[in-house]
Amino acid sequence: MKPSFFKNPRLLAALLFAGLALLGQTGCSLLPAPQADPTHYYVLAGPAFADPGPARAEGALRVGLRRIEVVPYLGGKAMIVRNSANEITYQDYARWAEPPASGIERIVTARLQSSPKIGRVYLQPFPFDEKRDYDVAVSVLRCEGERTPDGKLAAGFACTVELTEAKPGGAVVMRKTFTAPAAAWDGKDFGKLAQLLGDAVAALGEEIIGALPAK
Repeated sequence: MKPSFFKNPRLLAALLFAGLALLGQTGCSLLPAPQADPTHYYVLAGPAFADPGPARAEGALRVGLRRIEVVPYLGGKAMIVRNSANEITYQDYARWAEPPASGIERIVTARLQSSPKIGRVYLQPFPFDEKRDYDVAVSVLRCEGERTPDGKLAAGFACTVELTEAKPGGAVVMRKTFTAPAAAWDGKDFGKLAQLLGDAVAALGEEIIGALPAK
């Protein structure tokens, strides 16, 4: 037997209206509140360099910078903390705003351009109609936070760098593994980590400039 309100259209309509009103008042509480995205994005930013101004006189060196290579595990967006020689942690909420190779290229280029030794820096692909004196190749091995043997945290940057004469069969001027001095990091401030890694890349630029012979 049906309840009596099914026989009374007015009562049924009133009950439906009351139910809709109640749903309207409580609907928001039935849905989960939107959560703020905790992800932060960072860029490598080295120390400020002087504006090199226009290309310098012909006596200054012309240097080609080949595409920066990075080991595969550094190719993603998540920042990395190395816990041991073979254990790393990807940071879900601390991410690079650009590929690390792009930031490294930008800082090395700026550092080379700011040197009075260098008249022009060319990026790969190199122009066919411009002569270069030397080419630089950089392959990044580490660019991350890391736990040092004494258990402390630091910024870790290392790469291989090769400087060669920019001609067929050109001699190798420098080939070495560059390891930046460990810089203490608190393990929490990823903006600071990005800054320290940027400083390390700037130091790499200094190493390259120091190896360049005077023209």
